[in-house]
Amino acid sequence: MKQCITTLVFAITLFLPLLAQEKPLAEHQEFTSNTHLLESWIKAQMDYRGLPGMSLGIVYDQELVYARGFGYSDLEQKTPATTQTIYRIASITKTFTATALMQLRDAGKLGLDDPITQYLPWFKIQNRHPDAPAITVRHLITHTSGLPREAAFPYWTDHKFPTREEMIAALANQETIYAPETEYKYSNLALALAGEVVAAASGMAYDQYIEKNILAPLGMTRSSVFLSADEKRGLATPYSRRLDDGSHKVMPFTDSKGIAPAANMSSTVEDLARYLALQFREGPQGGSQILKGSTLREMHRVHWLQPSWRSGRGLGFSVWQMDEHTVVGHGGWVAGNRTQIAFIPKRKVGVIVLTNADDGDPWFYADKVLKMFLPVLAKLTAPETPVAQANPAWQQYVGMYSDPWWFDTEVLIFNNKLMMNGYSFPPESDPAGELVELVPEGEHTFRMSGQNGNGELVVFEMDSQGKVTRVKVGENYIYPKAN
Repeated sequence: MKQCITTLVFAITLFLPLLAQEKPLAEHQEFTSNTHLLESWIKAQMDYRGLPGMSLGIVYDQELVYARGFGYSDLEQKTPATTQTIYRIASITKTFTATALMQLRDAGKLGLDDPITQYLPWFKIQNRHPDAPAITVRHLITHTSGLPREAAFPYWTDHKFPTREEMIAALANQETIYAPETEYKYSNLALALAGEVVAAASGMAYDQYIEKNILAPLGMTRSSVFLSADEKRGLATPYSRRLDDGSHKVMPFTDSKGIAPAANMSSTVEDLARYLALQFREGPQGGSQILKGSTLREMHRVHWLQPSWRSGRGLGFSVWQMDEHTVVGHGGWVAGNRTQIAFIPKRKVGVIVLTNADDGDPWFYADKVLKMFLPVLAKLTAPETPVAQANPAWQQYVGMYSDPWWFDTEVLIFNNKLMMNGYSFPPESDPAGELVELVPEGEHTFRMSGQNGNGELVVFEMDSQGKVTRVKVGENYIYPKAN
């Protein structure tokens, strides 16, 4: 089946651009040639896999540099998928719940290490580990609470979700699986309870809090916890996996009710681009900066490391390694909608993939987009600055030094930078493997920087003739070595 490709391509700025470029990123030939290849590849994949529709976006820093819809949001009506098509984002909701908790933490209304019973006195569950510590807010959003995966209802089987009252009442018949902070166990129940903490600490219903404090300030006007009648009309039709005869059946609409803080939100590529742009911002909280930069970084860090050391959990987010890059994000899957957001904070590059089929496999596409566009964006956004020349005064520091243990250290100028090279035994196989850049901090004072730097100060002590008498490295000393 040939897929319709939406003709409208967003290669525009949705936010204030931070780069003073002579032309937008999306107009560079290298960028457009890559997007052309990407579109051809996606079309071929969708034809082969029989996927109904997809909406995709690429964010660089504060810009949505590329966004496009592919295929159909509704097969019967032949409605094209666009960048404004609404999809159920399912478990990506968990990152919004965590964001709300971090806002409340920063406002002094809760602590991450507070027991959840401090906010939910009604929380009672059969505890298999009575000597274990109490379940905390942090445990909920890192999936280390030891709670069951689901509330006590078969809602992924019959699509009948409990109300919050039914969920709360059923807790007494459930039991913990693990002691807190002993095992990673993904839990929709835990995030539903995290949403209850948001409501209790804020004094607002969960959906009202999310709308007022996250969606509205970010300008996410087509996103919601519970869909309005108008939003439902813009919703992508959810489809099953491709059946044996090549067709797709329409999946039932699900309202996850009491489980909403774990799985119920809906959004678009354009709205989620605003959410990803937030992840790359620094500075204090205020206006569209709904969390201060340091709190965002805290959410992106690993708070639970998997035994493989290849992935872990941040606060609400998944964190994993892709080649040399640390990727942060979350996927979602609810009846006929599979979605993915993924971003690399250090590179300020992110991708959004939203699909309307159970076999949409959004990470398959997101992974390829990140790997394809990381080098392109790095090249196009690299500052064109002249190469800094070495300061002639640095020559007075150049030479060999040693410490009382007879370990040698050389100070040299390399690639127009002042460097320190400590020789280990055996020496590195890479000639530059132990180089530490010395960045000026003051008179005769430098900071150890670069890949091997540890941030300590290096102070050259000079005599009246301008000769180095000794060098203080951190709290210790090395001395000029006689020729």
